Amino acid sequence: MYLLRPLGKQQPYGSVNTSRGAPQLELPPWRGEIAPPVAPDRTGHFDHLIFGEPGFEEAHVFGSVRFVMDIWQSYAGQPIDWHFAEAFPRLEISILPGLNNAHAGYGYMEVGAYHTEDGGLLPYSLNFDVIAHETGHLVIYSLIGVPTPLTERGEYFGFHESAADLSALVAALHFDLHVDQLLETTHGNLYTFNELNRFAELSASDQIRLASNTLTMEDFAKGWTDEHALSQPLTGAFFDIFIDIFQEHLVDRGIIPRRIADLTRLVARRPDIVAAIQPAFDDAYRQAPEAFRGALLAARDYLGFALAETWKRLSPGFFSYAKVAETLLGVEAAISRGRYRHAMLESFDWRGVGRVASGPRRAPPGPDSHSQSVRTLIPDFGRRDRPTQGLRPRFSNCRCDMHRNFKGGVYG
Repeated sequence: MYLLRPLGKQQPYGSVNTSRGAPQLELPPWRGEIAPPVAPDRTGHFDHLIFGEPGFEEAHVFGSVRFVMDIWQSYAGQPIDWHFAEAFPRLEISILPGLNNAHAGYGYMEVGAYHTEDGGLLPYSLNFDVIAHETGHLVIYSLIGVPTPLTERGEYFGFHESAADLSALVAALHFDLHVDQLLETTHGNLYTFNELNRFAELSASDQIRLASNTLTMEDFAKGWTDEHALSQPLTGAFFDIFIDIFQEHLVDRGIIPRRIADLTRLVARRPDIVAAIQPAFDDAYRQAPEAFRGALLAARDYLGFALAETWKRLSPGFFSYAKVAETLLGVEAAISRGRYRHAMLESFDWRGVGRVASGPRRAPPGPDSHSQSVRTLIPDFGRRDRPTQGLRPRFSNCRCDMHRNFKGGVYG
């Protein structure tokens, strides 16, 4: 992969209009001017760069993508090749401050900024969650693939968002400072409103999504309009499972009593319980902070390995959340022999995952949707069975037809 800051780039990759008004698909590589590359120090490293200095954003983005890929290749136990390797040998990462978004697609990741109402910019290039989320999309494309227009189902799009969020959650727990701050803030009661379950934190009170949400599949039984919202019951189920595994480690080590662990399972339905059980966590953490840390890292690695193995076993066509749940239960049986089966079944059942299917899409894709958008066209090498929709691809060393398919998306 390589990173650049393009100069004079007016719009992101995707469909653009030519001088004659005809739509044309723009894909990497960027052939215009770029800002001077960021140079390493004499030892080949970039840790000499200071926050706020030129080059820090570039180093942070590149290092974050590399870090996340290393994590998921480790959990998967195999190299994860780019899903676009047939066309491009490397991922092009670019920083576009004018882009009110961050998205990854066929051969590229473009990182913009959050545009505040008062005209300010919060660079996504400095937000690890956003970068890890977009990298998670690329991991899923590679491990699972993409459905054809005839086999795609709405829950595939929701799953993609959920998996990308979970990718960011697990990756963030590989920072010692983050783990320490999380435990010091919550004393191990992870259902509290904290930075772990807040994806893409923008300020002390603003974030894009919450992992510990209360949405269930019943909320989407009559249909859905946005895949980001549709993802939340599945993300919530996995977050609940993660907390259960963490607390099982605490119970096994004699750190918290079974009664407290059982009460926390009611938090999603009864948020008022959090205040009642917090004193028990405060006392336990005060006595054994390192035990909490060990339990959290053990739960992190279990979730990471279980997710990677589940993703490897899934197929993109006719996708359903029920299949995700079924596959995870099979993975759990193989690696922990039913130890967490009850917790998984309980979480999936309460969320309606595997019990209630989502209804149809109730409105055309909006501007924030990546399903069936011009930004999610992917090359279909050598195939002639679908119309190209009038889009003429323009990228180097590749002649291919284009068809509408899922491949990447808006983060927020």
